[in-house]
Amino acid sequence: MMVYVARRLVGLFISLAILSVVVFSLMHTVPGGPFSYEQNMPSYMMENIAAKYGLDRPVHEQYVSWVSAMLRGDFGIPYQSPTETVVDVVLRAWPVTLAIGAISILFAFGVGMLLGTIAAFNQNSWIDNLVTFAATLGMAVPSYVIGSILVIIVAVQLKWLPTGGWGEPRHLIMPVIAFSLGPMAIVARTTRVNLLEAISSEHVRLARARGIPTRLIVWRYVLKNASIPMITVLLPLIPDLLTGSIFIEAVFSVPGLGRFFTTSALTRDYPMVMAMAMMIALLWGIMYLISDVLYAVIDPRVRLASKAA
Repeated sequence: MMVYVARRLVGLFISLAILSVVVFSLMHTVPGGPFSYEQNMPSYMMENIAAKYGLDRPVHEQYVSWVSAMLRGDFGIPYQSPTETVVDVVLRAWPVTLAIGAISILFAFGVGMLLGTIAAFNQNSWIDNLVTFAATLGMAVPSYVIGSILVIIVAVQLKWLPTGGWGEPRHLIMPVIAFSLGPMAIVARTTRVNLLEAISSEHVRLARARGIPTRLIVWRYVLKNASIPMITVLLPLIPDLLTGSIFIEAVFSVPGLGRFFTTSALTRDYPMVMAMAMMIALLWGIMYLISDVLYAVIDPRVRLASKAA
């Protein structure tokens, strides 16, 4: 197991190295620059700014300097906030996104698995059809559309909640609902499909024929076997929820990491965009590694196969 984890970590490091080249190249090939909007600035001031941030050096030297600093934990200084570092900006904006993301994860996974379980154990009934329809609708409708509808109905017409902002518990309600409905629909559909497959398996039918109580069958055979394929679907949803949604945070005026990423991309803030791209990629790689390790923990056959390999 340790050898496998070490190999995956090496593969993750190689992937991040390749991604750093791609992200750096894309940011520097996009027309315009971080200070091109300053039309009235004299040329000598533009040259001084470029020299200050190292933008006057060859591209390959800028890349080497960025990577070496990043390996030391220095992600640079954001152009739109030169009085603080990229790490400072992330530490300031990420707690807001984490608050929404953590609650959305609990809400989406808890309610989604509950609805999927209810639908699976009431197959082909009106409950199953209702859950399936709601899950399909939740997967089809974008989160920003749901957020806009909530603002119009709940905030503008009914005046139950503020249209946006941050700082009070009520500011979390609509962003969490809009942000979690899509993942909740995916969790519900995945839970239903895998539970139905586990329920119809031969060993479950044999357990029922032996007279084992339904509660023990569900706990011992159905849930355990259904949870294995769900891992690769559910865990990759977490990075998206933890890194924020640019649409949700824009609709509800939330000062989180997703909204700051949008402004950084629009203003060509190279250090901020590249740091966030690497951070999101690292979270994705870690989640996929955790899902593979959990496979081996839950299913002994996977663990034995890895040893044999």
